[in-house]
Amino acid sequence: MTLATLLLLAAALIGIGFYGALSQQSFVMLMMGLELILNGVMLAAVAFWALSGAGAPEGQLLTIVVMAVMAIEMAMGFALVVAVFRTKQADVTEGITGLKH
Repeated sequence: MTLATLLLLAAALIGIGFYGALSQQSFVMLMMGLELILNGVMLAAVAFWALSGAGAPEGQLLTIVVMAVMAIEMAMGFALVVAVFRTKQADVTEGITGLKH
């Protein structure tokens, strides 16, 4: 695959992720959109590393950092979703309007 093809795929993942994160009301779908955004960024970093970086370790390190951020984000996000569901019995973003104040 060429660099342009991989970057196009990464841009598609980021675009779908933004659409999913901004258009959905469900917490789970919102988090899935955020994960797609991070996957697109990670794919772009790996593509740049593999096809134009001549094997520099910075691309691998960035990918490992993004994977760690994804794991932490999912763990914290689902912990917050469970906490909000237990207190407010809300599974969509509009159900937690009381947290604005």
